[in-house]
Amino acid sequence: MTFTTRFAPSPTGPLHLGHAYSAILAHDMARAANGRFLLRMEDTDLERSKPEWETLILADLEWLGLSWDGPLHRQSEHIADYNARLEILAETGLLYPCGCSRGDIRAALAAPQEGAEHQVYPGTCRSRSMDSRLPGDALRLDLAAALRQLKGHDLSFEEHGPAHAGHHIVTPETALRDIGDIVLSRRGEHIVAYFLASTFDDADQGISHVIRGEDLFDFTPIQVILQHLLGLPTPIYHHHRLIRDDAGKRLAKRDDARAIRQYRDTGISPAEIRRMVGL
Repeated sequence: MTFTTRFAPSPTGPLHLGHAYSAILAHDMARAANGRFLLRMEDTDLERSKPEWETLILADLEWLGLSWDGPLHRQSEHIADYNARLEILAETGLLYPCGCSRGDIRAALAAPQEGAEHQVYPGTCRSRSMDSRLPGDALRLDLAAALRQLKGHDLSFEEHGPAHAGHHIVTPETALRDIGDIVLSRRGEHIVAYFLASTFDDADQGISHVIRGEDLFDFTPIQVILQHLLGLPTPIYHHHRLIRDDAGKRLAKRDDARAIRQYRDTGISPAEIRRMVGL
């Protein structure tokens, strides 16, 4: 198996030091293994994703000395593929429409952030059938029904990251308690949930090792469940440490002072960026 990993930023703002660390780590691990390093733009949020941010991201990565194999993969160009796979889940009775708060649903579709509390959905719309779906409704996964369908499956994954290294088993009890009926997409806005599109792309691109921040570790179980529902392989995961500010807070795109373009403009070298992030 060829070691294949990816860096998958969202073009909704500039890259900061945390992004640089994740990209460099994944790139260097792939090159050390004589493997492949792919670049993916997770731009399914068409309202916030901007071409100028993508252009800046590409320039920053090239300035850092990183190269990727194959063409750039944009998720926005594959919405129809994601929706086709959603139809497979719908046909097996595992999805239902949800018309709850637009703001809550939109937040649930985004990539999770450290410190953001995940609210387990109480099942308000679970009794609705797909025939009752209205414009603007989201689609949720009936997790209990999905887990019943997967009874007997080995729902587990291997983690190689320093904080959670080992073999992890996804139990139905924990999934129902901590995950619940997650939102997978929203009609009309062409938005697909982060973890759903990422799961599909990792399989389609032959990703053997997912290297990403440890703030995403808790969402790995739902991706494992989706992989089994759709007959997709489960990669090896490596959740790395996060780059933090002086107060110990995780860097975010709003921290523009930490943006790679700012360091570029002040004359700092890519080698100095590596030292700054501990590489």
